Amino acid sequence: MGKATEKVYSDAEIVAKLQEHGLTEWHLEEGWLRRKYTTDGWPTTLMLTNAIGYLCEAAWHHADLAVTWGKLWVKLKTHSAGGITDKDFALAKKIEEVVLWRPAVGGALEGTPNKWVQGKK
Repeated sequence: MGKATEKVYSDAEIVAKLQEHGLTEWHLEEGWLRRKYTTDGWPTTLMLTNAIGYLCEAAWHHADLAVTWGKLWVKLKTHSAGGITDKDFALAKKIEEVVLWRPAVGGALEGTPNKWVQGKK
């Protein structure tokens, strides 16, 4: 049995869905969902890259990544569908949830005192 064709969203729909999913730091550029993460340096950038790579492999939906000291750029597109689909929004949301997670203040885990991965572009 063949897989159903995935809906490819228009530019206007993509902007609306980014807001709907709370992906305010993500944007559409040149047919890709894009996000830049800024970190406190090379070791954190490498850990961030590996965390996103793990999520992509687990989801079987792979991002394009560009890495440099203190920065990681993530690009998502569903190549097989020729555009942005629900897969891209779902993976972007999971990436945000995981890499921006911090322990609750006053909880059992105290959290790192380092800047780590900053939440803004």
